[in-house]
Amino acid sequence: MTAQSLTLVSQSACFGGTVSFYRHVSSACNHEMKFSVYIPPQAKLAPVPVLYFLSGLTCTEENFMVKAGAQRFAAQYKVMLVVPDTSPRNTGIAEEEDDWTFGTGAGFYVDATQAPWNDHYKMYRYVTEELPALIAEHFPARSDRQGILGHSMGGHGALVCALRNPDRYLSVSAFAPIVAPTRSPWGQQIFTRYLGNDPSLWRNYDATELVRTHPFKHPILIDQGTTDSFLEQQLMPEVFQQACAQVGQPLTLRMQTGYDHSYYFIATFIEDHIRHHAKILREF
Repeated sequence: MTAQSLTLVSQSACFGGTVSFYRHVSSACNHEMKFSVYIPPQAKLAPVPVLYFLSGLTCTEENFMVKAGAQRFAAQYKVMLVVPDTSPRNTGIAEEEDDWTFGTGAGFYVDATQAPWNDHYKMYRYVTEELPALIAEHFPARSDRQGILGHSMGGHGALVCALRNPDRYLSVSAFAPIVAPTRSPWGQQIFTRYLGNDPSLWRNYDATELVRTHPFKHPILIDQGTTDSFLEQQLMPEVFQQACAQVGQPLTLRMQTGYDHSYYFIATFIEDHIRHHAKILREF
């Protein structure tokens, strides 16, 4: 990846640092991808730990940066924030705009194996390999100090990425994650179309299945709102909690009374998550 392949779209000052939006041609997705970066003021003096945020269905690289209020705390705790888009866009696939839960804005952080999606929808490889390499090359980031968190579909992605790559991510947390997608309507529909009809292949992207054999070396933090309309049918945090208990995986699952699935929920507890990551990332 060369510097010429990374295009700055916009940049703004924020809490002594900068929020920037970029686009580039992705080799993993074989298409243009976008991401945003918050660089805290401390990065002017030395590289800082980097925290990746994976967004939920229909979101872009912009939602978290605009709505979560995370930059104040990233500056306070001296971490860089990186937010990729949730899928490639305008690939020319006929069905990609038909359903808000699939296709555009719904890459689900898997590497699709089924045509026509396998030509472009390689979000797992993009998030775990290509984007971190790009960040390491172009930004003052400590690539040996990486954490990952996400919301909903992105919470699923964060847990899967961390559990499958404990050598790359030292910390992980999630807001209202889809923790057992092989059992949820969203996951079953999406996995069938992206990965095919063999459920045994879906387990590689199911945090509840993964934690049984790939426990994470540090505590996991999950916040879940009790009035979330997706709680019982799609999210099922108790299933992941039971799996963690069975293998001794440290987990803090906080059921937040009265909170829903929105960015108001995320904004309320984002400092706790950034503090959770910063503490672990700075222990090494």
